[in-house]
Amino acid sequence: MNILSLINYFSFLSNLSWIAAICFLLGFILVVVEMHLPGFGLAGVGGGVLLLLGIIFTAKSFMEALILIIIILAILTMALIMVLQSASRGRLSKHLILHESLNKENGYIGMEDLEYLVGKEGTAVTVLRPAGTADFDGVRLDVVTDGEFLEKGEGVQIVMVQGRRIVVKAIK
Repeated sequence: MNILSLINYFSFLSNLSWIAAICFLLGFILVVVEMHLPGFGLAGVGGGVLLLLGIIFTAKSFMEALILIIIILAILTMALIMVLQSASRGRLSKHLILHESLNKENGYIGMEDLEYLVGKEGTAVTVLRPAGTADFDGVRLDVVTDGEFLEKGEGVQIVMVQGRRIVVKAIK
């Protein structure tokens, strides 16, 4: 394939109808909007349909359609690269990336952080052999002992918390 035949393949773009041009333009806009604001895919699907309609209105042969598809994919790839760069370093990252954190110093306690329970006293609701359930001021928690067995109704105190593991001992 020489240069003249390649130029002849692109000559079909010179007689682009206004309907096809609008389809291409709106299709690109909708797909780029979907890249910036990912959601349910309505804009992306609509843009894809409009790009497909633009190809149908413009291409007279399979080879012309294939060339248009390659051009569209190249343009969308460049747009995606720009969106990804903007998402990682540019203005878009300010909207997509959460820069604040909820930490203990600001008064936020995570679900797994039960350290505040150390020292609380309660009652064994079940027999602790060594695991079971204990009630602390109306709140039932799964607890374990350090190996000792405790009877139901016996007083217990939380001595250690390791993640979700709450260790208790008998109150004497």
